[in-house]
Amino acid sequence: MAALLKKAPAKPGPAIWISVTLLWGTVFFFTSSWMLTAASRQLDQGFFGLSGGELFRVYGFHVPVLLVFALLAMTVKNMLDPDGSKQVNRQQSVVAGKREKLFVSFAGSLATSFFFTGLTASTFLWSSRFTGSYVELTPMVVATAAVYNIAAGLAASLLVGVVFMIAKVGRK
Repeated sequence: MAALLKKAPAKPGPAIWISVTLLWGTVFFFTSSWMLTAASRQLDQGFFGLSGGELFRVYGFHVPVLLVFALLAMTVKNMLDPDGSKQVNRQQSVVAGKREKLFVSFAGSLATSFFFTGLTASTFLWSSRFTGSYVELTPMVVATAAVYNIAAGLAASLLVGVVFMIAKVGRK
């Protein structure tokens, strides 16, 4: 794998942005749902305890939200770094072993876990009008669930780091 990345990697296109956002958006949709349920019960605030069928109906609404988010994020990233040099430099640093060793993007995983909890909560609140699901989330429940979801973000970061270690990415 390291041999494949010797040349300067190209900046990611829409397919990469969409697939990566769908992957992590799906993972964090389900971890956020679980954490929202736990926070709601622990704090005894609001109501969040949906059946599996209701979760998947809401997930059907979440996928277009993720697609729009992926394309917006790609557009903003391209405006801030038109030639993709910052991302290419980061990829090259990872391959060269100059970046994180075990946790891949530690700070990014923290921010992602918070962001996706908020995005998931928003999707549940918005889609409840269309699905007939009853959801009541207080800001405290969402914030607590976001803190709990840090564990999922760190686990994802650790998993990617372990995969990189096994694939020997970043070793010369």
